[in-house]
Amino acid sequence: MKLSRRQFFAGAALATATTLPRSVRAQTLPPPPQPARLRLSCQEKVAPGETLAEKLDFLEAHGFEGIEPGGGGLSRRVEEFQKALAGRRIKISAICAGFEGVLISEQEEVRAKAMRSMKEILTAAGALGSVGMIMVPAFHNQTKLGHQESRELLVKLLPELGEHAHRAGTKILLEPLNRKECHFLRQVADAAAICRDANHPGVGVMGDFWHMTWEETSDFAAFVAAGKYLQHVHVASRKDRKMPGEDAGDNYVDGMRGLKFIGYQNFISFECGCKGDRRQAIAAAAKLLREQWAQA
Repeated sequence: MKLSRRQFFAGAALATATTLPRSVRAQTLPPPPQPARLRLSCQEKVAPGETLAEKLDFLEAHGFEGIEPGGGGLSRRVEEFQKALAGRRIKISAICAGFEGVLISEQEEVRAKAMRSMKEILTAAGALGSVGMIMVPAFHNQTKLGHQESRELLVKLLPELGEHAHRAGTKILLEPLNRKECHFLRQVADAAAICRDANHPGVGVMGDFWHMTWEETSDFAAFVAAGKYLQHVHVASRKDRKMPGEDAGDNYVDGMRGLKFIGYQNFISFECGCKGDRRQAIAAAAKLLREQWAQA
């Protein structure tokens, strides 16, 4: 049987871990600070329904605890969300981007626009009790800076954004993408290292199972490497980025083991398309994730 690169490294990591003496494993793998929780969320644009209330009704009926709005125009919708969520169990999870500009552009005015736009969204995110605002530093062709220059600039700028986020009661969350979408920041551990170097409590990282399919050799290792910096997770089918379970063999158990290992407390949010009926597919996907969480 021919093994993929991911299968080879994942198998090697598992073999190493399981062949270590029990005493060594106990020292290497400390228990999480608290038991992890599976808290499902769904992007607002993915949830079925014509109105926000209909979307929230559907998500609550299927056991979801979070909804993830986009950041565009969010400052004008704070009161709308506050009223819609009043008396409900469901909360705002993360805020998905929506800002203008490019934070690591070589052009100062483009960076300044990004900084202003992000701060406005972060203020709204904090008012809504959101975990944080998701930020991609740059997609392909959005900056001419090389990898090292991009990293140095990002580490320099993040504390200002982190401070604004922290004061608002939320975080700025770095999102690694796959190599087809960006040249810089493609692995969760790299994002965590940037968080460490920025050294601010208002800066965190998120992981996306779909992007991780193409960039990580082990979901478990990626999440464990992120540790305390991991604040949000996206999920989609592993091949076509549709609903979890709509691609044959969709499996998230390895990553879920990593989330359990670090005592993850925040959300796993649906960011995906759909091949079939959206209502049926979301219900089936939620069931699949709960089953795999139990297996992890």
